[in-house]
Amino acid sequence: MIWYDKRIGVLMGGISHEREISLKTGMAVLNVLKEEGYNVVGIDVSFDIVQRLLQESIDVAFIALHGRWGEDGTVQGLLELLRIPYTGSGVLASALAMNKIKAKELFSYHCIPTPEFVTPQKGEPEGLPFPPPWVVKPASEGSTIGVSVVKTKNELKEAFDYARRYDHQILIERFIKGRELTVGILKGEPLPVIEIAPKNGFYNYHSKYTPGMTEYIVPARIDENVAEEAQRLSLKAYHVLGCSGCARADLLLSEGGVVFITEINTLPGMTETSLVPKAAAYKGISFLQLIQIILEEASLKIEGAKE
Repeated sequence: MIWYDKRIGVLMGGISHEREISLKTGMAVLNVLKEEGYNVVGIDVSFDIVQRLLQESIDVAFIALHGRWGEDGTVQGLLELLRIPYTGSGVLASALAMNKIKAKELFSYHCIPTPEFVTPQKGEPEGLPFPPPWVVKPASEGSTIGVSVVKTKNELKEAFDYARRYDHQILIERFIKGRELTVGILKGEPLPVIEIAPKNGFYNYHSKYTPGMTEYIVPARIDENVAEEAQRLSLKAYHVLGCSGCARADLLLSEGGVVFITEINTLPGMTETSLVPKAAAYKGISFLQLIQIILEEASLKIEGAKE
C-alpha cells in the first residue's frame, strides 16, 4: 500500500467555525490508520502550523480540515511550498469551491444548472430579481453556518445581517422546493446518490449534527435516469472547478424534476457516519479502504516547482 512505510500527518482542527467537526473527521481518520499499523500522527492546525509540520517531519498530509484556513487553498498552498504531498484538491480548486459565488459563476458559465442567485455588493439587498422564498448564506462558510431561509421581505434584513457575521460576501439564492441530494466523487467516479431528509424540513447545522434529526437514504428514492443525471452533473462540476481526489457535490431535485448543483465540498466529512463513507459502504468499500483510497491519491498538484 502506497505511503505505508511513510510518516503520515492527519491535519485537523484548525481555526474555522467548523473546528469541532474537523476534529471528529481527523480523529476518525487517525484512529483507523493507527489500527492498521500506519506511521501516523495527528496535527491540530493553528498559527504554528509551519513549525509543527517541520517538527513532525511528515512525508504526506491527510487533510481533515473543514472551512476556511484549511479547505480554501491556504493550507494546500503551504504544503506545495513545503513539497509535502497532500490529499484532496489543489490550491485553485479548493479556493474556487470554497467561495460559493465563484463556484456558481463557473457552473453558470459551463451550463451546469444551479439555483438563480444574486450577490449584493453594499448594504441590504433591494429589488431582488426573483420572488421569495430566498436562501441567504455567507459566500465562504460550510456546514450551513450562517444560512437562513427567508419567506418574506421583512425577514431579509435579519438574515442578511446574520450571514454578514460570517462573511462580507453574501449569496442570495432562489429557494428550490424539492429533495436534497448529495453525490460523492471517488477515484474520479461518482458514488451512489444519497437522499437527505431532515425532519424539520431544512438541512441546517442542527439537523446535520444532531443524531436522529435527519434520515439519509442510499440509494436515493429517485428514478434511475434522475440519479444518473445527478451523478453526471456532479462529475462535470467537479471537473469544471479542477478538483482532484475525493470530493462531494450537493444538489437539489426540484418538484418539477430538475437537478441543480449548489456546491462542491473538496474535503467532505470522514467519520464513519458521514455521507461519503455511507455511499462508499453501499458499494462495499469499508471505512479503512476509503481512507486508503484517498491516501493513495495524495500528491503535489503544482507541477514544475524546483526542489
